[in-house]
Amino acid sequence: MDKIKLIIDGKEIIADKGTTILSAAKDNGIEIPTLCHSDRVALYGACGLCTVEAEGIPKLLRACSAKASDGMVIHTDSERVKKSRKIALELLMSDHTGDCVGPCSLNCPAGTDCQGYVKLISQGNFHEAVALIKEKLPLPASIGRVCPHPCENACRRQMVEDSISIAYLKAFAADEDMKENTFVPEVAPDSGKKVAVIGGGPAGLTVSYFLRTKGHSVTIFDAMPYMGGMLRYGIPEYRLPKKIVEAEVQQIANLGVEMKNNVKIGKDISFETLRKEYDAVVVAIGAWSSLSMRCEGENLNGVVGGIDFLREVNEGKRPDIGNRVAIVGGGNTAMDACRTARRLGAEEVYVIYRRTRDEMPAEKIEIDEAEEEGVTFKFLTNPAEFIGEDGKVTSVKLQVMELGEPDSSGRRSPVPVEGKFETLPIDTAIMAIGQKVNTSGFEEIELNKKGIISANERTFRTSLEGVFAIGDATNRGASIAIEAIGEAEKASKVIDAYLFGMDIPYRKPFVSEKEVTPEMLKDKEKASRAEMPVMSAEKRVKTFDEIALGFTKEQAIAEASRCLECGCHDYHDCKLIKYANWYDIKPERFAGMKNIFPKETKLVSIERDQSKCILCGLCVRICDEVAKKGILGLVGRGFTTTIKPEFDNDDVISFCKDCHKCADACPTGALKIIEK
Repeated sequence: MDKIKLIIDGKEIIADKGTTILSAAKDNGIEIPTLCHSDRVALYGACGLCTVEAEGIPKLLRACSAKASDGMVIHTDSERVKKSRKIALELLMSDHTGDCVGPCSLNCPAGTDCQGYVKLISQGNFHEAVALIKEKLPLPASIGRVCPHPCENACRRQMVEDSISIAYLKAFAADEDMKENTFVPEVAPDSGKKVAVIGGGPAGLTVSYFLRTKGHSVTIFDAMPYMGGMLRYGIPEYRLPKKIVEAEVQQIANLGVEMKNNVKIGKDISFETLRKEYDAVVVAIGAWSSLSMRCEGENLNGVVGGIDFLREVNEGKRPDIGNRVAIVGGGNTAMDACRTARRLGAEEVYVIYRRTRDEMPAEKIEIDEAEEEGVTFKFLTNPAEFIGEDGKVTSVKLQVMELGEPDSSGRRSPVPVEGKFETLPIDTAIMAIGQKVNTSGFEEIELNKKGIISANERTFRTSLEGVFAIGDATNRGASIAIEAIGEAEKASKVIDAYLFGMDIPYRKPFVSEKEVTPEMLKDKEKASRAEMPVMSAEKRVKTFDEIALGFTKEQAIAEASRCLECGCHDYHDCKLIKYANWYDIKPERFAGMKNIFPKETKLVSIERDQSKCILCGLCVRICDEVAKKGILGLVGRGFTTTIKPEFDNDDVISFCKDCHKCADACPTGALKIIEK
């Protein structure tokens, strides 16, 4: 056959005369996006994605149908081409309705594939579940125990009865994995690059894990005697045993991450020295200082910070707090502090909170279990003054509050009831109202107005070249551990690129999301959430042993089996979402009426979700030209057109049951093979 020469994206190639531009590019390793093309069927040209620009030709060409000619100079990624493809994708996505991933994963700050690992657990594949979790999160046994699980808050199963116990399932799978055959990720060959990570908490451990798997030499420097950060020093043993944290830290060390404890930056080693000796430095120092209320008497002995109190206990000390203890605050740190105080022997423990129980940010289970353990909650009160004798706190004067108008967070603001106070005798007051960053030793780094390290939210870069910052020490300040972990995983990719001289900022991936109502799930069979067995309140206040007793294998499998599998079965192979993420698309520009169709689940062995269909016609042509059956066809005209099957005899039904060629060809996940 005659040959021709042409240039595609600066690369000279030789192709057969009469071939299309799409085929010529594909044969030479150049990908031109297309959704409706297949070498097995005749040309169709429906999706409009394969446009290219040819020098000397004013209009864009469709690569699937335009023939390549000798001497052609083709550009597959010019600005005109990108604009054309972007518009085509936006139009397609504007009428594409489906969940790329489940709302659980979307609501997880680390982006873990909750649906994926829950399904693996339901199949008894615990090792594989942990492997999937560790694609985003290297500390599943620890985080599964302490995470406030925003994933569960978004779980659609609660529209049926109760959300899936996603966090406990994560911990269960990790515990099973650690018993034997522990998952170990593959580590890339040595890159020759060195990274210093300052801080061995959730963020520092996570970024070290992922940078090490990418082949870089990583050293963690931490000021405390042991790694783990707030997981080890800020969370009580009864919620997260130290042996669990130690085991997961050791797994990271086993990958070749060097860990140096008792190293204070600015005292034991200078920040500038690290910058000189390493190719990149990551600051992940957390927020280890308790916030002050600026309340009169706060400097009295016996008035301590919540984080300081918990750290002292987690270091193995048993501070003398007396019999009457008041904790100020309504978050999980306050719950940890009050429940720890009970375990230290305090007989009267009060939680002082300026709003009502309904406004408390702490998890409901933490509040309930604290009450079971004998903690008294004094809602709508706030310290006005700490009173003492001989420099030691003896009581707290409480201002009685009432709820006024909502504040910026939507919660009703507490306002003082004029002239109304009460006094509470106490031996110790614990201030659990928040945390702040101690930037001593990092004076060179630019801080924001809040005194927190300023880091670009897409590049994680600080004001210093080669210095990155992540976690509680940056921008918005202290948050939950999974937030820091999610940021660290994203930063690892950016830092990896930086080490090879590239600047690739993090970009949030585009996904399709679907709005679901309880009415849509009314046919789902109800199956109540598995309750985590816990130690009785009478026993647990006398010990720091872990109170959650864990699921059995049978309980975990049954609980995981409740998952509705909201996310798309074809997400990882979906061409539509792949190409949507090549471009910064904004389908809302073409917002309007959407075709919303019910799923067809009785098509022999195929589930058809017409709401995901983009009418590329590939399934129709595959059925007609490849399967030679012509079962599928377009029904209707214009905007409401759909694709329907016609089963006119038993032979056709029998053939369709085992064929599946249409589902294999579908580029959007609109067709799903039903597992019988």
